[in-house]
Amino acid sequence: MMNQESPQMDRFVHDRLPAGDQWPVFLPHADVPMSGPMNCVEVLLDNNLQAGRADRPAIINDHRTWSYGQLANRVNQVAHKLMNDYAVESGNRVLIRGVNSPEVAAIWLAVQKIGAVAVTSMSLLRSAELQVILDISRPVLAICEQSLEDELTEAIATCEEPLRVLVFTQGGDELFDLALGESPDVAMCATLADDISLIAFTSGTTGRPKAAVHFHRDILAICHTVCRHMIDGDEHDIFIGTAPLAFTFGLGGLLVFPLFCGAATVLHGRYDPTEFVDTIERHKATICFTVPTYYQQVLKLDRGNRLQSLRLAVSSGEALPLSVRENWTRETGIEMIELLGSTEMLHAFAGAGGGNIRPGFIGRAIEGFELAILDDEGCQLPPGETGRLAVRGPIGCRYLNDERQTTYVQCGWNITGDVCLITADGYLAYHSRYDDMIITSGYNVSGLEIENAILEHPQVTECAVIGVADEARGQIVVAYVVVLPNVKADREFKHALQTHVKARIAPYKYPRKIFFVDALPRNESGKIQRFRLGGEG
Repeated sequence: MMNQESPQMDRFVHDRLPAGDQWPVFLPHADVPMSGPMNCVEVLLDNNLQAGRADRPAIINDHRTWSYGQLANRVNQVAHKLMNDYAVESGNRVLIRGVNSPEVAAIWLAVQKIGAVAVTSMSLLRSAELQVILDISRPVLAICEQSLEDELTEAIATCEEPLRVLVFTQGGDELFDLALGESPDVAMCATLADDISLIAFTSGTTGRPKAAVHFHRDILAICHTVCRHMIDGDEHDIFIGTAPLAFTFGLGGLLVFPLFCGAATVLHGRYDPTEFVDTIERHKATICFTVPTYYQQVLKLDRGNRLQSLRLAVSSGEALPLSVRENWTRETGIEMIELLGSTEMLHAFAGAGGGNIRPGFIGRAIEGFELAILDDEGCQLPPGETGRLAVRGPIGCRYLNDERQTTYVQCGWNITGDVCLITADGYLAYHSRYDDMIITSGYNVSGLEIENAILEHPQVTECAVIGVADEARGQIVVAYVVVLPNVKADREFKHALQTHVKARIAPYKYPRKIFFVDALPRNESGKIQRFRLGGEG
């Protein structure tokens, strides 16, 4: 227990954390203190100023570039506004709603600096989804980009208590207008290591979204594990990606990691693949974060030399098909690493890059984490056997006021919901989500394995596999497939695909039904929404 008293006056989140005996085991890390004063803005922003980077670029946009010094001033201006104009106190929740932009970065950092709690929301969420987030997190203020205001206004109308809203536009001065003569300097709130930094919501694809609570020490932990050992960036790097900052993969890769490295980050709203490649070339980006689908789409483009500046491509958010990694490396020569993580763990806990890549495997536990495979009773399985993936490290799951805590945390382990196996030398192979495992005629079948086989067909661009109830077999394998524009998606090609799959994996795993679709349904972070499949495309 801490000797210091937390400065977070609003104890709403602290008081609704799980009971201590429901927390996972936390592994100590030499660079991540478990107690004592800690505010992540000191590490992400102040340390760069002290290192002499005030004039170096921090955040880049097609319309403006902010140096570290300019970013610090804007963070102070926002912090000043939140405290003086909106009476935000430490521990209060602040909802942030906007596409990736310099403004959203400044808001997030300002919320941290004053000891408040950032509640990020995906910009594409509709009013009913926002209502759930408001109900769970109970923010005292919402900061919303003007173009996204309508859905928020509709959601707020259902709230029991009024919620103040600060609306901003990209490139506008709504966030940064200070009274004439007032100093923009704002003192850093002396939060503690286990004070609340943010609430991140899961995607809610299996029901009501869960609110994962993360501390200031958790921000530091992903820097000293994922960033240090997998990304290894420095002040000369320029980060870019498609993931929203509201998605913890994007928060880490496009804000936390670049600032920890003293590097720059390119923050734009949304890209199509051509715009993404153009932006990489225009800003000479060196490290890219996106999902496998985007890499697939980029590979289809006439890229020329527009990816020449990249030195590292990072894939996460969903399973990376082996064919995508191999095609990317062959066609671009750029190293690709795959990361496996979760919202509950804030970022990644396993992965591989460089000489550690092994075909068909994600990689090993990132330094600082431990992995195990458990059976349904919670017993650890030997190497090579498939079961439930369990993780522990310096970070772990703490849901806000949610009985599902005891499902995710068992026996001190974080149970991710992934079905995997681990080799004797620690390499992790991903099979499927635990709730996506298809059981057909008594056989356990991995949808991912079938997807990988289908994607090896040269005329297929994307696919998703699900199990559908069937009286005779319990479930049957059903594939939804996107093909190249010039392919005739008919009965003959469907049979050819089934034959193709049978030739590559056990024949009983082939898809009994195949539906050709123009596109697969995805959420804002790029993950395929398999729960929306089930019709006939």
